Amino acid sequence: MPANLNCMESGQSPVWLKNYPSGVPTEIDAHRFASIPDMLVQSCTQYASRPAFTHMHVALSYAQIDQLTRDFASCLQQMGLRRGDRVAVMLPNLLQYPVAMFGILRAGLVVVNINPLYTARELQHQLADSGAVAIVLLENFARTLEQALGATALRDVIITRVGDLMPPLRACMVNLFTSWVRHRVPTWHLPGSVSLHAALSRGRRLPPRDPALSSDDVALLQYTGGTTGVPKGVMLTHGNLVANVEQIAAWLGNTLTAGQEVVVTPLPLHHIFALTANLLTFVRWGGNNVLVTDPRNVRRLLHTLRTTHFSAISGVNTLFKALLDAPGFQAVCRARAGTLKLAVAGGMTVEPEVALRWLRATGIPLTEGYGLTEAAPVVCINPVSSTAFTGNVGMPLPSTHVAIRDDAGRDLPPGQPGEICVQGPQVMRGYWNMPEETAHVFGADGWLRTGDVGMMDDRGAIRFLARSKEVIVVSGFKVYPREVEEVAMQHPAVQDARAVGVPDAHSGQVVGLFVVRRYPTLSSEALLAYCRARLTGYKAPRYIAFLPSLPRSAVGKSFVREHAADSPRAGVDART
Repeated sequence: MPANLNCMESGQSPVWLKNYPSGVPTEIDAHRFASIPDMLVQSCTQYASRPAFTHMHVALSYAQIDQLTRDFASCLQQMGLRRGDRVAVMLPNLLQYPVAMFGILRAGLVVVNINPLYTARELQHQLADSGAVAIVLLENFARTLEQALGATALRDVIITRVGDLMPPLRACMVNLFTSWVRHRVPTWHLPGSVSLHAALSRGRRLPPRDPALSSDDVALLQYTGGTTGVPKGVMLTHGNLVANVEQIAAWLGNTLTAGQEVVVTPLPLHHIFALTANLLTFVRWGGNNVLVTDPRNVRRLLHTLRTTHFSAISGVNTLFKALLDAPGFQAVCRARAGTLKLAVAGGMTVEPEVALRWLRATGIPLTEGYGLTEAAPVVCINPVSSTAFTGNVGMPLPSTHVAIRDDAGRDLPPGQPGEICVQGPQVMRGYWNMPEETAHVFGADGWLRTGDVGMMDDRGAIRFLARSKEVIVVSGFKVYPREVEEVAMQHPAVQDARAVGVPDAHSGQVVGLFVVRRYPTLSSEALLAYCRARLTGYKAPRYIAFLPSLPRSAVGKSFVREHAADSPRAGVDART
């Protein structure tokens, strides 16, 4: 039985509750709202005149969002979509995204988020697996959909253009610029498709029917590699999402002020981190989400940060690092001095150097947390007031229980590494049409086995060590990639590093290291010697490969471990 359940049965509280920041409750009301639309309607009523979403200096108020999402919900119902039908959304961070997502949910349907950068093969797989009967997508990706239509259940296609929800003159200019100047819209042919404008106009004729949603209804099919690497649709209910929003709100309650916050949203909303932490949480607070379509354009992002009176921002380590390295970031810090309250880092491990540089530059810490799609996604978060970098990902959120277990499912004492297991109202219902996979990740006691390795200290703070599939086993000894990477990146000539397991006939595996050099004079021999002086023998890299950059996903996660685990053997004079 999990240790924290034993504590509860014996009348003792989990250890982390004794160390919560002042004012943070130990439990939340997971049923504060029956559904995400209920939460939206309350905010639209309470903050009607305030901006809810801003993009390219065009803002939609909460009152406008209320009307637009009602219109879109009505249109979908008039198209014949029935409660529980899946609707795919293939949009970048535009004003159309919240309109589509909330409209789908208000119609009693299920959102299937799709990465706009998907190839036709990837798109077809997700559409077919989810059984989506309709899709909302940006015109720029219509040709990809045209190539993917076969073997899908799609009946309705709704097309939008970048400027569609902007004022008419600005919309015309933006759409012409996108199509004819930037040449970003390939030719396409999708008979029967309708424009978003036409859909909203149709929906405006009739009010939508109330689907009477409950917390048990599925809201999202959010696809993830999960714990096995096989793409799976995570079923997140309205109750899961409401609970996680309430948990985050409880943790940040002393930091944020309802109806006053502005959050910059550079991470894609189709990713669960930005969807929950930015879009849903700040709608709950009556905040304004400033949407950034392409955060890789650092110059434009800096302009947005300089000209926006924002109080919060979320991102990943690579984004914060890019900002810190950008020449214009000091001007941003001067412009936002005294107004920035919150910077949240998730999605990947934060480097100590990045955390320290951010604190020095902005005066506020990077608040790191831990989560996964299967938990909607936030499980743990550090206190917002923390200024010292500890390498921990924080304590379990209110109404969340975490245990560290060995391979046999036994609880481990503080300081011992094991699998992170989670229980809480934010934990998914299961995987879509995959009962065996669902049974695999849920233990007999109903706890979620995350497949992640971590350990808990005696205060209840969690330290993330690795995904279980990333742990390197050298002659029976476990090596956690993060430790090797942190040592390597302390070398002044190393800009980035990723450790992987390399097959070895003698040891089973040895450590390989992919490195991005800050200075080209760094040799593999020098870096190997540096690591050997700081790591015990079996943890020290055996091979090093220098790369110009580490390939990353849309939210900055490295692809190296998944796709190149055996290639350091071919590294530039890396063999010892």
